Amino acid sequence: MFSRWNRWGRSLRLILILLVMSCPLLAAAAPAALPAMAQAAAPAAAPAPAGANQLPSLPNVSVGRIGDQPVSLPLQTLLLMTAITLLPSMLLVLTAFTRITIVLGLLRQALGTGQTPSNQVLLGLSMFLTALVMMPVWQKMWGAGLSPYLNNQIDFSTAWTLTTQPLRAFMLAQIRETDLMTFAGMAGDGKYAGPDAVPFPVLVASFVTSELKTAFEIGFLIFIPFVIIDLVVASVLMSMGMMMLSPMLISAPFKILLFILVDGWVLVVGTLAASFNAS
Repeated sequence: MFSRWNRWGRSLRLILILLVMSCPLLAAAAPAALPAMAQAAAPAAAPAPAGANQLPSLPNVSVGRIGDQPVSLPLQTLLLMTAITLLPSMLLVLTAFTRITIVLGLLRQALGTGQTPSNQVLLGLSMFLTALVMMPVWQKMWGAGLSPYLNNQIDFSTAWTLTTQPLRAFMLAQIRETDLMTFAGMAGDGKYAGPDAVPFPVLVASFVTSELKTAFEIGFLIFIPFVIIDLVVASVLMSMGMMMLSPMLISAPFKILLFILVDGWVLVVGTLAASFNAS
């Protein structure tokens, strides 16, 4: 073992000696190499502009207007990033997604299948069904405000008003009058002169509560046949004295069979799509 350490020590000493001997050679070669490198790089260097000492900044390009004030490119970039951040929340409170995902979740509970279908499957189906329901509204929004604004035909304020009109019409068609009056009273506004006079926060809050109520009403109707199956199975098991056997274990196949026989997925999805009032 000591001989091994001696060999390693001799190798390290040899490496250190070589490094020390090479340092003077590198120091002597460096001054001669630096002027040559500077001369080679000099033709490729571009002349410095007059404002080279100024700090770079984002271009202040006017691409739109909010009222009488121009919207610069940095500000519009900030607005775009903010809109992207709020996109999931907008999907929840401004579209049909809330009603659809709640009904599908209640359907899974009524079937008693646990986590089947998985959350990813239900959310994916909810998103595509939401896109199917909202597509006519989005097309109206694009044609009314977004497309003319991107073609520089109207300013931002006009584009916002024209773009939100189809969405407001869709939301107002789903809102119950009692919900709207409740939030109008909370805002201290009273009755409104017309649909266009409803403030956007009041409109969104009324829309969300109306969607929740409608979703639970549909879920109640879905639960009824499956609860009847559970009651029948539980009664049969009690009459047979099989109290230790879980009724859910026996009723689950019958509920799945009933759901398949009535073509349940097509029935639920079609009913959901038809439950939205036309704007």
